[in-house]
Amino acid sequence: SLAVKFQNKNISELTSLPINRALDFFLNIKLSGREAIIAKPVLKEITTRLQFLLNVGLDYLTLNRSARTLSGGESQRIRLATQIGSQLAGVLYVLDEPSIGLHQSDNIKLIHSLKKLRDIGNTVIVVEHDRETIESSDYMIDLGPGAGEHGGKICLCGKTKDLIASQNGIDSLTLSYLTYKKRIQIPDSRRKGNGKYLILKGASGFNLKNINLKIPLGTLILITGVSGSGKSTLINETLVKILMNKIYKSKSVPLPYKSIEGLENIDKIIEIDQAPIGRTPRSNPATYTGAFTFIRDLYAQLPESKMRGYNTGRFSFNVKGGRCEECKGEGLKKIEMNFLPDVYVKCEACRGKRYNRETIEVLFKTKSIADVLEMTITEALDFFNDQPRIKRKLKAINDVGLGYIKLGQQATTLSGGEAQRVKLATELSKVSTGKTLYILDEPTTGLHFDDVRILLKVLNKLVDKGNTVVIVEHNLDVVKMADWIIDLGPGGGEDGGYIIAEGTPEQIAENKNSLTGKFLQKEISIS
Repeated sequence: SLAVKFQNKNISELTSLPINRALDFFLNIKLSGREAIIAKPVLKEITTRLQFLLNVGLDYLTLNRSARTLSGGESQRIRLATQIGSQLAGVLYVLDEPSIGLHQSDNIKLIHSLKKLRDIGNTVIVVEHDRETIESSDYMIDLGPGAGEHGGKICLCGKTKDLIASQNGIDSLTLSYLTYKKRIQIPDSRRKGNGKYLILKGASGFNLKNINLKIPLGTLILITGVSGSGKSTLINETLVKILMNKIYKSKSVPLPYKSIEGLENIDKIIEIDQAPIGRTPRSNPATYTGAFTFIRDLYAQLPESKMRGYNTGRFSFNVKGGRCEECKGEGLKKIEMNFLPDVYVKCEACRGKRYNRETIEVLFKTKSIADVLEMTITEALDFFNDQPRIKRKLKAINDVGLGYIKLGQQATTLSGGEAQRVKLATELSKVSTGKTLYILDEPTTGLHFDDVRILLKVLNKLVDKGNTVVIVEHNLDVVKMADWIIDLGPGGGEDGGYIIAEGTPEQIAENKNSLTGKFLQKEISIS
């Protein structure tokens, strides 16, 4: 099949082209006579579809890119391009955060595509936190006022322009941020770091052009750039894997590079992502952060426990003894559904308490260990106010804005943003060495403006302890808070892979070569 060529290219060479170059190729084909008549309808279909992919910011992807290597945002935008191409009318489209992974310049193209779907006679519902997308909408429905038990109400609904113009954001945190009554303030000064650096030389994996990365330690660093410019390649596929090899003797293979310097200044590397903290109902914030170990110790030390001969293991729902054997300590029973997801129902024996009757007869301040697991973090913090070890762990969770979740809440019910903050709380509660490197890839996914504010507060605490935080991010509320920005580009795919700007947010905003700087300039002037 490779012997068959069209315009001097076989099918492998053609599908190896990125979308923008493939479109150029098909638009510039010169055909005559019979060939032109045959090819015209086919070329029209090909160029139309490629143009749709271009319009949703996917110009850097090659046509033969494996589907499993695509990010969630990229997959969603390919599906969106397919729907625009179908030209259907009278359809209800529901999109969940389509702006994930998009640079501001690409986001404008996405919004244009969504409006195009609307204009051909469809209804588009978007679940989104992105300011530009919200401001571009015709109608807005805001849920809240808080999260978890404090949410679930419609705070506002109406025409977006009218709501923003009225500035009536008394019950709406979202509207307060949209009208700039509330905002994330830029720091008075930027950290200079501890004078030490981590230097990666000659990174050349995928589209990286033999670049040198210099990370000032003891600072908050943002890695920015248009979609496909090489950010994840540089940080996740090269730097992280090198450090995992050097520090933890990992077997992961980094992408090509020449050398790395400054390893003696780092003793730990931690990736904090939005993956679940556990995949079964057994995992919860109390067990993940380690708070539950101290709570079980406390219950085992009570006079009633000693009199009955109960040890710490008695208060674990993972081992025989104190747990309910009907549900094996899960509090739930799984009902397997053929061809459908499994359904969990409350255990009839323990009524969801996880423990047997004898175990929950042991009380501390009139509460059993099962009652404690049903408390919110805020309630538990007050309840264990006189227990320093437990209080330290709970305070860390409360400080990251998760006071509303329950201690025993199943990990499977936490959102990606909540799971990420539980991980951050775990790190905050540890004694810091000041030589840890934290890596976060788009941590603001799924986060409201106010959640972003809380996240930044937590990340700054980690840096204030002497650690280094490196974030790959597009959200300008985060970018403007950086001590140092490393901007990749200038484009995506083969047009990217260069470090085009480095400096403080103010310096990047003045840099004429940086597309990020163009958008950052406006954000800094408003703040």
